[in-house]
Amino acid sequence: GINAEYMGIHSPKIIATASEGGSNVFKLGYFGKDAFLAQSPQLYKQIALMADLHRVYEIAPVFRAENSNTHRHLTEFVGLDLEMTIKEHYYEVLDVAEELFNHIFFHLSNDCRALLQMVKEQYPFDDLVWQVPEERVRSLGMQVIEDAGTSWRDPGKVRNMNIRSLRLQYPVGVEMVNQMLDRLRPLSIEALASDYGIKVKNEQEKESLVTHMAFTDDLSTINEKLLGRMVKEKYGVDFFILDKYPSTVRPFYTMPCPVDPAYTNSYDMFIRGEEISSGAQRIHNADLLLERARGLNVDLTPIKDYVDSFRLGAFPHGGFGVGLERVVMLFLGLHNIRKASLFPRDPSRTTP
Repeated sequence: GINAEYMGIHSPKIIATASEGGSNVFKLGYFGKDAFLAQSPQLYKQIALMADLHRVYEIAPVFRAENSNTHRHLTEFVGLDLEMTIKEHYYEVLDVAEELFNHIFFHLSNDCRALLQMVKEQYPFDDLVWQVPEERVRSLGMQVIEDAGTSWRDPGKVRNMNIRSLRLQYPVGVEMVNQMLDRLRPLSIEALASDYGIKVKNEQEKESLVTHMAFTDDLSTINEKLLGRMVKEKYGVDFFILDKYPSTVRPFYTMPCPVDPAYTNSYDMFIRGEEISSGAQRIHNADLLLERARGLNVDLTPIKDYVDSFRLGAFPHGGFGVGLERVVMLFLGLHNIRKASLFPRDPSRTTP
């Protein structure tokens, strides 16, 4: 739950430059100049930490100007953002994320039974499983992070035996996806559609679908779904965290992995094979930030204030952002995010 350690903040939604870089921002006329709608409170929550607020959160609208007409994209959604200083390791942020989702899922499952039942009558769904069963942790020989002395033989990790949320490293996720693709390769186009819900037009399209991923490739939507399916089979859970994303697919402010700079200290969280949250340890050194931005051809001149906020001594820090409509949609196993929003906004809908 949210307690005295966390300060709620309200960051502006009208901003002078795109917060994440990139083009998916709404531009608006602002007294003869241009302004943009914030696509994330990212920069502001980091600046707030540098002003000695050690843990901040915000629940507020997020705007994304992506012309994505899918079952899971909205142009305006409610984001839950959290950012916190790190004492020793960015896993402290993952600990908080797991505690948060544990709290949310437990509350929904136990205190909202009547409402869940009403949804089930119209849209039947399987109850969400967010903890690896205890016997599965033991039988697979999973690593229990807080039991430092124990031996393990499975790449899947849980923090301890109470929380038991699954953490997987990105290369392990890629291996699991590739195993799944091998399983799809011999199937007919019809079987792909009926057994896996994957539609391809011809053999050529199927061939590119079942091509193995490289360890630093980005996960496609289909591959995320396949990974979710593999994780459910092996670990028995619908919720997991995929950690150590490749640096080519993450924003400029993401902290590179100290052991292998091809990867980063960043992660996504998934429910039923769909992403609900993205986060990372952030770069807290202004020079490293400028260097990484240069490498990605991002001009940081317009957000000089942000870069300068790290110059007078900065805390190591990290956080994550969650799309709350996606959490509702996927917790309930709904197949359309519009069912999880009171007045949905998508590329073709601005009323009622």
